[in-house]
Amino acid sequence: MTLLSRITGLARESLKAAVFGAGVQMDAFEAAFRLPNILRRMFAEGAFSQAFVPILAEYQRQRGPEATRDLVGHVGSILALVLLGVTVLGVLAAPWLVYLLASGFVQTPGKVELTAQMIRIVFPYILFVSLVSLAGGVLNVYRRFAVPAFTPVLLNLSIIGAAIFLARYFDPPVVALAWGVFIGGAAQLAFQIAPLARIGMLPRFSLDWRDEGVRRVLRLMGPAVIGVSAAQISALINTQLAALLGDGRISWITYADRLMEFPTALLGVALGTVILPSLSKHFSDANHAEYSALLDWGLRLAFLLALPAALALWLLAVPLISTLYQYGKFNVNDVWQTRSALLGYSVGLLALILVKILAPGFYARQHMRTPVKIAFVTVLVTQTLAVILMWPLGHAGLTLATSLGACVNAALLYLFLRRRGYYHPAAGWLAFVSKLAVAIGVLAAALWLSAGLWQKAARLLGVIAAGAAAYFGALFLLGFRLADFNRRG
Repeated sequence: MTLLSRITGLARESLKAAVFGAGVQMDAFEAAFRLPNILRRMFAEGAFSQAFVPILAEYQRQRGPEATRDLVGHVGSILALVLLGVTVLGVLAAPWLVYLLASGFVQTPGKVELTAQMIRIVFPYILFVSLVSLAGGVLNVYRRFAVPAFTPVLLNLSIIGAAIFLARYFDPPVVALAWGVFIGGAAQLAFQIAPLARIGMLPRFSLDWRDEGVRRVLRLMGPAVIGVSAAQISALINTQLAALLGDGRISWITYADRLMEFPTALLGVALGTVILPSLSKHFSDANHAEYSALLDWGLRLAFLLALPAALALWLLAVPLISTLYQYGKFNVNDVWQTRSALLGYSVGLLALILVKILAPGFYARQHMRTPVKIAFVTVLVTQTLAVILMWPLGHAGLTLATSLGACVNAALLYLFLRRRGYYHPAAGWLAFVSKLAVAIGVLAAALWLSAGLWQKAARLLGVIAAGAAAYFGALFLLGFRLADFNRRG
């Protein structure tokens, strides 16, 4: 399901590139959509999930369905009211939010006004998607992983439909994309209702600030919001810096980011989604050996799949970008500028995925302080590097700084997991990494030799097939088997 959401996401970005290119209008849309996306990561997929899922898993295992349903209702009611207020404030404050997001837009006449118009349309998305995250957390704890993983497809299809069918009715046409976001958010929320009802967890509106579970979730959310806010503040600063570099930079970074999201969502988000409730279960059962073994499994799987993905993004950046984006208004210069941003991102792909696996090692234990402190160190490193690298490397310096910050984040999380005794690497890592290095070398040679044989889509598919066959063939000869990574919880 995550693969399907990423495929439709790439189709969405390809269509946006062809119809709108990478100029003033797309900069305005991407900036307008950036703020609700940042709030989504803070309140929905970030701090809220980190605080809510471990406690929900505890209730589900120890207190029974009625207490669990009450917790969902109490937490959902408070979340809805708070975010309704945030949405109203966001709509009213749209013109000021443009300056918070990208003050450099004032250099282009009409850009601030267009961005503010689209902020008003897309801001309710944060309310929709936060309630979607609540529903997804419940479904994941009950091991219904497919429905939450599929819901992003609805947003992608909504934006695609808006670009194809609604753009002609708006002036400028890019405003249709904002309405696509609004419709997609509502569709995602509606899609979760039936699955929740089937497991008897459809929440009822019920406010109870004094409920024990609500207080525990709120206490955990405090440091979690601070920690996630650090990363999102970094994203806001990078948007400001990109806007200062001139028109097109935000769009090029966003197109590269969408390509990066394919492996990070497919590997990091999917693994993190599955691992968090399972880690919470093992912690609740005091099964420390299985807790550590699950983290070890996730890390090995990340290395096995993220390293070849990063290498492929580095070596195949131009054919990937030209095949997916170079149509209509997306020109050759846009291809090369997006390539620069993608090369910067690819350096940190493995680290970005490792963070999605290492951080739940703390969240599942309801231990938030350490990842929060690490998040702030990461922001300081990232933004210092961003300011240093943006002048010689332009917008690519901003993506490279993000990657290097992710490496610091992953390294510190690993160090503290080991230091606190939460994770003990299983035997065989040296042999595992050695064999992986050989397979990566075979993959690099295959991609390098195959890169000139095909054109556009046929070329891209052939290169990927050749690389995948070489890489997994080498792993098979070196003794790896699928059964080694087949884990049933």
